[in-house]
Amino acid sequence: QVQLQESGPGLVRPSQMLSLTCTVSGGSITANSNAWTWIRQPPGKGLEWMGAIAYDGTTYYSPALKSRSSISRDTSKNQFSLQLNSVTPEDTAVYYCARDPRLGAYDYWGQGTQVTVSS
Repeated sequence: QVQLQESGPGLVRPSQMLSLTCTVSGGSITANSNAWTWIRQPPGKGLEWMGAIAYDGTTYYSPALKSRSSISRDTSKNQFSLQLNSVTPEDTAVYYCARDPRLGAYDYWGQGTQVTVSS
């Protein structure tokens, strides 16, 4: 059973950098064909795809966030991470990591972590 767990600060100051890590257990992030994804949901809004890192290390970003986001991985720890720079209160959201097996739907999700951007 694959499990994903997000970790990171719950509160970030405006203009600072948000850094989140997703720890994966029960499956390798280098396993063939999967893409490991960051998704967020602002309060009262729908899910927003932010970006992903594929099994081979290729990264993909939402055009809306590409200029200030970075996704990386640590294969020795079976983790992947998100950095989002220059955050504003509009970045307040529940942040999820998920596995995309590239079959049309995400099959495993983390429980989500609330991040609030506020001074």
